[in-house]
Amino acid sequence: MSCGLQPVPVSQNCVRLTFQKGSPGEKAGMTPPPTDRPDPAVLVLDRIPGRGEASDLIGAALEAGARWVALKAAGLPPGFLVLSTGQAGEFAQKCVNYRIGLAILGDIGPALATSSALRDWVRECNRGDHVWFLNDEAELAARLSQRSSGSEQE
Repeated sequence: MSCGLQPVPVSQNCVRLTFQKGSPGEKAGMTPPPTDRPDPAVLVLDRIPGRGEASDLIGAALEAGARWVALKAAGLPPGFLVLSTGQAGEFAQKCVNYRIGLAILGDIGPALATSSALRDWVRECNRGDHVWFLNDEAELAARLSQRSSGSEQE
């Protein structure tokens, strides 16, 4: 597997995915999704590696059965939220192309304060179904729950 995911049996009906020591996934600080959750599995990354590794991360999400990738805002590389660099847009587009949802979790206030274009993009993303900017994992879980129950209003 591209990011070093390996299945670890927990019980007869439950398999949890972990990263092999020293694998790209482990080095990137990824938290693999449990496969025994009824809601869409989410691959949570504490930090994101370089720009060229987006495809590997999406591959890891697909291999893990994750339907969402959540990036912690504190672990984003410098310039990720500067739209002129193309980093955020490129990563978001790859996720959308592979039908993987993307959630940026945490405080992005400083970046929003300096860019009206970013504020507009965040607002539009949060109205949609594929890319969200949220405060934390609890808000992501709530939004996914609303989405799966069909009660979210557009």
